[in-house]
Amino acid sequence: MSEERRRESVGFFSTVKSVLSAFFGVQSESNRARDFEKGNPLHFIAIALIATIGFVLVMWGVVSVVLGLATG
Repeated sequence: MSEERRRESVGFFSTVKSVLSAFFGVQSESNRARDFEKGNPLHFIAIALIATIGFVLVMWGVVSVVLGLATG
């Protein structure tokens, strides 16, 4: 990867922030445009998959606790 491309690319925390704000539908137009121009799609896909799995696991845990309290 060239040095110029590396300086212009989207960083890890910016990618995480973009994915999380896209989950909630609150990402700004300027950030979305930056992501499409300078971001690596594989990074966004990987972080989105991890975030989705994390969300599902948290929801599963919450439902398990609530059902345990309701029946126990």
